[in-house]
Amino acid sequence: MFSQEEIHRFREETTGTRHVVHLNNAGAGLMPDVVTQVQLDHLTLESRIGGYEAAALQAEAIKAFYQQCALLLNCKPSNIAFTASATDAYTRALSAIPFEKDDVILTDRDDFVSNQIQFLSLQKRIGVRIVHINNAAIGGVDLDDLQEKLHRLQPRLLAITHIPTNSGLVQPVEDIAAIYDSYSKTHPGKTWYILDACQSAGQMKLDVKTLQCDFLSMTCRKFLRGPRGTGALYISDRALQAGLEPMFIDMRGAEWTEKDTYQQQPDAKRFEDWEFAYSTVIGTKAAIEYCLHIGEERIWQQVRFMAALTREKLAALDKVRVLDRGPERGGLVTFHVAGNDPVHIVKELLQRKINVVPSYRAFGVLDFDEKGVKWAVRASPHYYNTVDEIDFFIESLKEII
Repeated sequence: MFSQEEIHRFREETTGTRHVVHLNNAGAGLMPDVVTQVQLDHLTLESRIGGYEAAALQAEAIKAFYQQCALLLNCKPSNIAFTASATDAYTRALSAIPFEKDDVILTDRDDFVSNQIQFLSLQKRIGVRIVHINNAAIGGVDLDDLQEKLHRLQPRLLAITHIPTNSGLVQPVEDIAAIYDSYSKTHPGKTWYILDACQSAGQMKLDVKTLQCDFLSMTCRKFLRGPRGTGALYISDRALQAGLEPMFIDMRGAEWTEKDTYQQQPDAKRFEDWEFAYSTVIGTKAAIEYCLHIGEERIWQQVRFMAALTREKLAALDKVRVLDRGPERGGLVTFHVAGNDPVHIVKELLQRKINVVPSYRAFGVLDFDEKGVKWAVRASPHYYNTVDEIDFFIESLKEII
């Protein structure tokens, strides 16, 4: 847990905390001032000497992004690709899987909406089958059902969302990793595993050696507190050595060697595009450095504390139903208010300079149908939020209801 002095320092280093009660870190966290400043500095440099020239001058800072991201995920810089978002990263990974008609995609029931739409698109275009893992009674994937379906169906892809966008659920990814690792030893090369870590990056420690995934997609704008328009993709050595590459590889990912041939890059850069907003690459490097300096384990403890406190106070309000389930719950807090409208609630809170967002059934059809609601409001506190801010949020919500 952080001391009051530490939280005060975090807030002093974050201009936004002086203007809003920001409980939308699952949307986009408030950037530390150092992250904002390095981007402004690079844009100024571009305006003075030119974009290509500025990137060349900042080559070491750009290289440091890969080094810092590798430290964040416990891998090598050669396993990291910079992307425009978590969805961009996920799509690049998904496009590399060699699907054929009747291949199975085995996924959880709390997956991110864009992932599910992409699966449905593959079903329409190629004829893959989508199979969902049952949920345990307490929430999260049923590990026995996962194991049975893995061995029986031998899917082309196992796809898990670590923390869904519309729930506080944290999937038991270490248990999933153990099951996948055991399965892979008896079915080598049959199944690829993508882990969507969009909401977990910056919230908790991610170790790809423990997670055992072939791909891990993440955004940098949420709990990592980086710029918008930034993401990263981890690609395992196994996937790289198998020659997996994105469907639309470009001149950064490959070299055009002869009229009818190209040579892919040997490392994760084969999943990148030529053009970057290099100010955001440098800004992301700064955000990762800021996170690592504080310590991911301490951040995770504080986020869980703040989220648990928010759920406890929400549960005490009339008409409010907290929706989060699962044996472990993280920094996303979702709730429904009987007889109320989510747009009205969010607007009224915004009038009080409190940032939260609505979430709707279309964002997670299976999850919302199981919970029997059409909408929820999502609050997502971070380590720089204070107990006083949570109290102000609760009192404001009580007044609105």
